[in-house]
Amino acid sequence: MRIESDALGEFPVPADAYYGIHTARALANFDLLGRPCRAELIRAMAQVKLACARTNAELGFLSEAEAGAIQAACREILAGGLHPWIRVDALQGGAGTSLNMNLNEVIANRAEERLGGSLGSYARVHPLHQVNLHQSTNDVFPTALKVASLVALDRLEKGIARLQSAFQAREHVFEGIPKMGRTQLQDACPMTVGAAFGAWSEAFARDRWRVFKCKERLRVVNLGGTAIGTGLTAPRDYIFRVTDRLREETRLNLARAENLLDATQNADVFVEVSGILKAHAVNLYKISSDLRLLASGPRAGIAELRLPPVQAGSSVMPGKVNPVVCEAAAQAAMTAIGNDTMITQACQSGQLELNAFLPLVANALLESLAVLERASLTLAERCVDGIEVDADHCREQVERSWAVVTALVPALGYETASRVAKEAAASDRRVRDLVLEAGLLDAATLDRLLSPAAMTALGFR
Repeated sequence: MRIESDALGEFPVPADAYYGIHTARALANFDLLGRPCRAELIRAMAQVKLACARTNAELGFLSEAEAGAIQAACREILAGGLHPWIRVDALQGGAGTSLNMNLNEVIANRAEERLGGSLGSYARVHPLHQVNLHQSTNDVFPTALKVASLVALDRLEKGIARLQSAFQAREHVFEGIPKMGRTQLQDACPMTVGAAFGAWSEAFARDRWRVFKCKERLRVVNLGGTAIGTGLTAPRDYIFRVTDRLREETRLNLARAENLLDATQNADVFVEVSGILKAHAVNLYKISSDLRLLASGPRAGIAELRLPPVQAGSSVMPGKVNPVVCEAAAQAAMTAIGNDTMITQACQSGQLELNAFLPLVANALLESLAVLERASLTLAERCVDGIEVDADHCREQVERSWAVVTALVPALGYETASRVAKEAAASDRRVRDLVLEAGLLDAATLDRLLSPAAMTALGFR
């Protein structure tokens, strides 16, 4: 062990640890989720520290040696190194100060080591004096969260696009197969299987567009605002330059907020983004549930769809195969919807010039982004791509349902169509047979009105 000291006194730190006293105290204080902050947030924090070091070096506040060692340590973290030492709990008091100091200490110790010093000596590079120079947790943490979220949103957009494409492909494959549409789980109107997949595809197209547009909300950052957005302790040149350097490091189109006070204290942007994620989660849940319902059976259910069998379904019922991919996607959606409630509560809990609950926001938002991306890809690749249709069964259901008479209302009128439907229900006969038998329409007219093209056209001709 080595002994380090701070304003509260001395505290033991493992001799080989790249972190220091602040991290050691945080590890003792916060063991809530039992896991560290998400890796994407850690990488984003390293990018912010890197941009700050570059700016301070350019302005002469860091020597070439100090800046070089700090930047090299940051790039190690970006490459996946040193992460085992960045281990403070994802939930922590202090608005993210524990994570900020964990990064500061790890970067400082690695930089010190690169310059020939020993861990914990801080002779050349100090966590606060050099690594955290002209920064505050209150501008570093929310900026890093926005950077991490922008990267994750890009991945999610690609995942949704993949899911949308999968449904579009099935739409074209199944476009000529008639099926019964249902409202309130009762037979309603004829349609085609392709039309059903087209409607699902359109929902995901909206999700994709919303995700694309909401990135703009996250591009405005408060880096340089320091503690409350006034930029106190940071030189003016630094404030106006540091976001440019972060833009270069991240290759994201970032901009400094015009009102740094607002950007520091108000977290509504995260609520807005989370709401868009919730919209996608709602569609993901509803559509995965539709697939599961239409595949129910395979003998005693609706059984219109056949989902790819991906694993055995039961430890006690031989031969049972469950719609596990749809169920997993639904659970991912539930996770994002639940996270949205947490994000809302955390963001509304900010007080005056700061929101102390951003660690919860970060954990919940980044989890939602990750789980929705993976769920979208999994549903596309492990389910939708391999869906098959029992076309004969679908046609049989249409022909046997008296609800098909709805397609004949323009020709027969509502009252006559109602009498036909009532007789079909009472006699268990097909609508087609009853209409022909009564001489209400000829076979050619019936074929035209009940064709897939006619039943799914926009209006009747």
